[in-house]
Amino acid sequence: MTDENRHGGKPPLVVVALGGHAFMQRGETGTHDDHLRNADAICEQLMTLVERGYHLVITHGNGPQVGAQLERDEMCGDTQPIRPLDVLVAQTEGSLGYYLQQSMLNSLRRRDIRRFVVTVVTQVIVDRDDPAFEHPTKPVGPFLAEEEAKRRERELGWSVAEEKGRGWRRVVPSPIPQKVI
Repeated sequence: MTDENRHGGKPPLVVVALGGHAFMQRGETGTHDDHLRNADAICEQLMTLVERGYHLVITHGNGPQVGAQLERDEMCGDTQPIRPLDVLVAQTEGSLGYYLQQSMLNSLRRRDIRRFVVTVVTQVIVDRDDPAFEHPTKPVGPFLAEEEAKRRERELGWSVAEEKGRGWRRVVPSPIPQKVI
């Protein structure tokens, strides 16, 4: 039975929103294998919807991954240029999309389901006067002890904030998107 027949017309669409931590479970460090294993587990769970004929749009966060990439860039800052945050966001968005796309294609093939899977890196328009630029609140990267967070704030110009009971993290601007382009 085709998707169109099962639902009496066009297949229903489901939007699935994942946080960046869905790719890094507690105790994991965010290795390639961690990301791939977690993407596999996510896609296996989503196959229930696919097998019922739903079409999926999967969106995801990438805070932990952006923070890790920022840290890598800063560690190499003496020999390599540090890239702007928007470039790192796009890079990590693309890599997580790649993990999901590979895992979804593998899950579909195991079930002999023929579907297209596409990764799209998005861009948004924001208001340059958004207060988020003056008061960053979006946590990225690993949790740090207060002393280390304050050192990085002082020496690297980071903005940091405490997450009660969990530690300190770098915070970056996260302006409200005005439009997806």
